[in-house]
Amino acid sequence: MRHIILHIHLFKNAGTSVDYILRQNFPGRWVTREFPDPHPDHTPDVAGWIRNNPEAVAFSSHTIQAPLPQIEGVHIVPIIMLRDPIDRIASAYRFERIQHAETRGTLLARQNGFAGYVHARLNTAGDRQCRNFQTSRLSALIHLAAQDELTRAKSVVTTLSETGILGLVVNFDTAMDRLAALIKPHYPSFVWHPVTANASNQRMATTVSPEMRRILEETNRDDFELLRFAQKTVAQACAGDCASTPKLAIQQSGI
Repeated sequence: MRHIILHIHLFKNAGTSVDYILRQNFPGRWVTREFPDPHPDHTPDVAGWIRNNPEAVAFSSHTIQAPLPQIEGVHIVPIIMLRDPIDRIASAYRFERIQHAETRGTLLARQNGFAGYVHARLNTAGDRQCRNFQTSRLSALIHLAAQDELTRAKSVVTTLSETGILGLVVNFDTAMDRLAALIKPHYPSFVWHPVTANASNQRMATTVSPEMRRILEETNRDDFELLRFAQKTVAQACAGDCASTPKLAIQQSGI
């Protein structure tokens, strides 16, 4: 049985830090790929990507939006990190202001303060960066057409807690400890150390006014409910063991 790690990298959810740890542990065996968006079903493409990289151990993508494949002879350990929605949006704004790219997001961030950036994204049809982004992305990982996004996303959280790693950015160390415990029977040399990769400029404060916070709490109601559900699910999965895990000195804000 081949055992691989599949990191579904959600933007500004400590994914670059996860990828750094995977690259350090599997030099030359960490690969990344992006998939077309929108796309009716990435599942066959993801399966082909895994099969066509037989030496790879760790796979990472920002753009998987389909159920994960079932491949004979391959055991997939998925990992996804979730974050407080407002913290994630503020971090995305800070990052896009300084990112060396010419995307719609970077242009909006450079041309606007935080409130203007958020309003522009909320007022654009189909733009989910500031509207239940995490719920949208997780809901795409399961075929339950009759269910609403939040129900589908919660189902994915439950499955991840049983088959892989559903991590919380605020408890990054706990997630990495759980990943290590899960894969060490197959990769006994796996270790991880505190890291902050791709952090937004910590000195560039993002002021979220009470009115903007109210707007974001309303427009990200599903993401907040998903985060609460994930926190309870992770706590149950830990069964008390995670509480005794020593905290590592990792800088969380702005990852």
